[in-house]
Amino acid sequence: MNLTIRQYEDGDRNSVVALWRASNLVVPWNDPETDIALCRSKPATAALLVGELQGRVVASVMVGQDGHRGWLYYLATDPGCRGRGFGRAMVAAAESWLVAQGMPKVHLLVRETNTAVQGFYERLGYARSPVTMMQKWLQNSV
Repeated sequence: MNLTIRQYEDGDRNSVVALWRASNLVVPWNDPETDIALCRSKPATAALLVGELQGRVVASVMVGQDGHRGWLYYLATDPGCRGRGFGRAMVAAAESWLVAQGMPKVHLLVRETNTAVQGFYERLGYARSPVTMMQKWLQNSV
């Protein structure tokens, strides 16, 4: 069975949020519906791609660029569909989107506790970067 990768559509919201929850990507300080709305409001710099199998959303990736580099977010594959190359296909689609945007490189963040996915990204050619991430909330969080 082939995965069809396409742009997110309004009717995908419940399926995508459920996929992110099943993939343990949702944390209290990131509301998935707000993140989807923000991404959709910036079509020149961000896209949400979904992977569909027999009419059902089974994969996703959010991709964005800041004018200097690309970023990947919310890469998810339905737990029952893992090991079939869908995650790899979603990353490739996101990277193609970034190349079309003229971005020379891509970054992503992996929570330290998510050790299982680190090997996946390493097999795709990603490497740890010697940086310290810092943050500051500009709006109230949880």
